[in-house]
Amino acid sequence: MTNLDGRVNGLLDQGLILHRQGRLAEARAHYLALLELAPAHSRAWHLLAVVALQTNKPELALEPLAKALEHDASNLAALKDYARTLGALKRYEAALAAYEKAIGLSPNEAELFAGRGNACFELKQFSRAIENYDQCLRLDPTFAGGHFNRAMALLDLEDYDGALKGFDVALSLDPNHARARNFRGAALAALTRFEEAVASFDAALALHPDYADAYLNRGMALMELERWAAALQSFEAAIELERDFPHAHNNRGNALYQLGRIAEALQSYERAVQLGPGFPGMHFNRAQMLAEMGRYGEAAEEFDHTLALNPRFDYAAGEALLARLQASAWQGYEPRRRALEESLQRGERAATPFALLALSDSPQLQQQAARSWIIARPPKASPAPRMQRKSGKLVIGYFSPDFRDHPVARLAAPLFESHDRAQFEVLGFSFGPDTGDTWRRRVSGGVDRFLDVAATPARDVAALARDLGVDVAVDLAGLTKHCRPAIFAARAAPVQVSYLGFLGTLGAPFMDYLLADRSLVPDSLRPYYDEKLAYLPHYHLNDTALPNPTDIPSRESLGLPQDAFAFACFNSTYKITPDGFALWMRILRRAPNAVLMLQGEAAMAGRLRGEALRFDIDAKRLIFAPRLPLKEYVGRLAALDLFLDTFPYNAGTTASDALCAGLPVLTLRGNTFASRVATSALAAVGLSELSCCSAEAYENLAVAIASQPERQMRLKRTLLQERASALIFDAKRFTRCLERAFEHMIQRQDRGDAPMDFEIAP
Repeated sequence: MTNLDGRVNGLLDQGLILHRQGRLAEARAHYLALLELAPAHSRAWHLLAVVALQTNKPELALEPLAKALEHDASNLAALKDYARTLGALKRYEAALAAYEKAIGLSPNEAELFAGRGNACFELKQFSRAIENYDQCLRLDPTFAGGHFNRAMALLDLEDYDGALKGFDVALSLDPNHARARNFRGAALAALTRFEEAVASFDAALALHPDYADAYLNRGMALMELERWAAALQSFEAAIELERDFPHAHNNRGNALYQLGRIAEALQSYERAVQLGPGFPGMHFNRAQMLAEMGRYGEAAEEFDHTLALNPRFDYAAGEALLARLQASAWQGYEPRRRALEESLQRGERAATPFALLALSDSPQLQQQAARSWIIARPPKASPAPRMQRKSGKLVIGYFSPDFRDHPVARLAAPLFESHDRAQFEVLGFSFGPDTGDTWRRRVSGGVDRFLDVAATPARDVAALARDLGVDVAVDLAGLTKHCRPAIFAARAAPVQVSYLGFLGTLGAPFMDYLLADRSLVPDSLRPYYDEKLAYLPHYHLNDTALPNPTDIPSRESLGLPQDAFAFACFNSTYKITPDGFALWMRILRRAPNAVLMLQGEAAMAGRLRGEALRFDIDAKRLIFAPRLPLKEYVGRLAALDLFLDTFPYNAGTTASDALCAGLPVLTLRGNTFASRVATSALAAVGLSELSCCSAEAYENLAVAIASQPERQMRLKRTLLQERASALIFDAKRFTRCLERAFEHMIQRQDRGDAPMDFEIAP
């Protein structure tokens, strides 16, 4: 041995002693001194890298590891550390190549196949990762980490049953593997086994109490179980552990929203957006909350931010357009609307079914959107089998979030009160807020039993309805805000019917019937409805009282010129489209003695008056009226001359209110349920002549009526005469027709016959 060799070996031995003693800086100095003497010493380069790794500086380990391998390509220990370090630094392609070389040197080490599998996993080559994990486990079947990693790859491949089995094996080998318990819960949640998922997350937290991800996942499973308050506690626990956890803040907002704490939900979403500005879903949630609070302009901008991050983010394009309609902010509306329809035609989830009612007159697209919405929200519990009904009275259950001051309650209350109690028992299932207002009190007093199920999970609501013997479950919400189709997916009754709340098909296999009439769904449009159709003589019911002459305000008190012809539209703002407004402006240009009364807040009034000026219409000819209590509102309707309807989303309750008050309604009918609902109301009162098939016909007829006082008076006389006998204003007669429809449905059910289209004669 030469003197140099002795000095090199001495430095190596002293370095190793210091290294074992944890005196890493001194050991490093010895290795560096050694390399000054022997620059090609592979082991010294490797040991220098080990010091860097042990001081948590992997970036400083790469060069010495490369040097170690440069001088000795067969240095397996260095090659393993090199592969692991590349993986830690997220250089997965290079890590994969290093593991390939290591396996070439040592083909029977389970650890190396596990490492190569991990690199494949990070590169999203999940099938290849599983092949490596399989080889790892053939070499070492007791390697818990190998089973865990394999299960993680299966989870990403959406093989949830396989992943669950893998996590169970990992836990049988290592019961204290908290991550395995957490991701086992994720697999159970993906299999909609949410109760078991919560138990698995709880087990992870018992092992690892400061596991923020497990709290997050637990909260999301509780949300699926509709246990909003418990979910909120779980998200807040995650935030307590990790203050800057954007997903926890986002999901906290979801729980707060479900609990009706809107302002707090917005604050949570805003914090999530601050922490995770690159997550489109967080911007989408913030936008929805801004819209919920009536801040539509801000909502539109935030929906646009969502789309900037992900142009195909589910429903964002439709919600952005709907917010623009709400804000009367129409710049670029029509090109965006056409692009939306093209997205839907490609099968994208570009709009919710409800938003599409105002954005498109295509029944095919509306059916497609409804089906897609239902598929995206699979039921959380297996549906119960169809039940045989109990003997005695037929039990009708009406389900809604809108038993309050809302059009649904106004239309449904007289129906509930008019059921024949000798033949029917009527139950009301409320899953909306308890407002305590007049309409909630009327609804609750008009049913035989009123059940507040707002805090009850959907499957439990369905079970309750079955226990109470409900024969026909009537969904008055459909696919509107706060709807709960999961109640019907879990089969609340032998027969399930959609009515009133949503103007279109639900696209759901669990909904048996849709109530309609021939004006709403003629034979040519029948293919676009998935439910069987129960055709009533007329669809509408409205018991608004005809105002007394003393209740009708003067023109002067309404701010109307005494000699002007008064057009009006009191539809919701989102139903007024740029094309519809342009049509109204053409009418005003051709009817110079006419004014148009609308309903809306000051900001909307300013924008629409500005739009009127673009059409060279004096802004003073647009008169904006405040919202009024029902009696005063109906009196105001009676003082006007002609109601101008919107398209493609017609007036529903508003149209029947106008007709009931003696105000004729001019509508433009289309091809969807929502664009034909006013046509249905006009047919019911003998005024089908006011349903137009084109914008040109609508414009010409409006101008003609405005210029022909005798024609206007004839229309009003016809309306008042027909009103006295119209089925839609006679709650008892209407309800008898509806009861006959329910009896027919149940008779088919009792015989074991499948639902079929049928028609109830007047």
